[in-house]
Amino acid sequence: MHSREQEASAGSAGPARPPLLRELLLVAGLFLVYKFGRQLVAGHTGEAFRDADRVWSLERALRLPGEGGVQSLLLHGDTAVHVANTYYAVVHFPVTAGFLIWLYLRRPEHYVWARRVLAAVTAAALVVHLTFPLAPPRMLAEAGLVDTARVYGPSVYGPPRTDHLSNQFAAMPSLHFGWALMVAVGLIATTRSRLRWLWLLHPLLTLVVIVGTANHYWLDALAAAALLGLALPAVPRPRRAPDTAGGRRARPVPAEGNSLVGAAR
Repeated sequence: MHSREQEASAGSAGPARPPLLRELLLVAGLFLVYKFGRQLVAGHTGEAFRDADRVWSLERALRLPGEGGVQSLLLHGDTAVHVANTYYAVVHFPVTAGFLIWLYLRRPEHYVWARRVLAAVTAAALVVHLTFPLAPPRMLAEAGLVDTARVYGPSVYGPPRTDHLSNQFAAMPSLHFGWALMVAVGLIATTRSRLRWLWLLHPLLTLVVIVGTANHYWLDALAAAALLGLALPAVPRPRRAPDTAGGRRARPVPAEGNSLVGAAR
């Protein structure tokens, strides 16, 4: 009898979380690898501008709406453009980090899945950055767009020649949009509120911001969405157990078993 009670208690405890220190080191390591990788193509200025001409011409051939139409909406007043620049500068990393922290604490069975998807998208983005350096539309004279961050502030970038902290020629794909879309997908998948679909406003607002501030082309966002579309089916989600006899639905169980611990995840 005592043994059965212990088994029942263990079964209701829910999935184990990965070790916190390991996760912090893993995420920090992945971030540093990504930042270092972007720097490898920071000096490919000529190639980045040639690719920008190609992307701009392709968008016109595809008859995509001009980025200038979105920017003109922001430039109607200083408040809108300041809010957009601030959103671009300060929302990207904190929201994504908050998403992962929330999953780790409240939905541990989905945390590893989301982290893997984000890592896969980021790794694929790094490959594109290395093979296809791209100057953003704010640097392309042909686009005729305003560098809103430089003119109105705040800006997270310095002059490209002296900015050693970031690679400004890594516009495609837009991880601002890719990560925002994954945050929305993850929260929709792991919550049951009728209002959960409103999380899609985050990637939608991010899209308006990255295009309106002339930091990204439309195709940068489409490329990020395509990478996410490939990563989601490639990374197995935790499977949800069927309803029990009493009508209650059991906790989701990871596709690989109950344990989420593993250095390769």
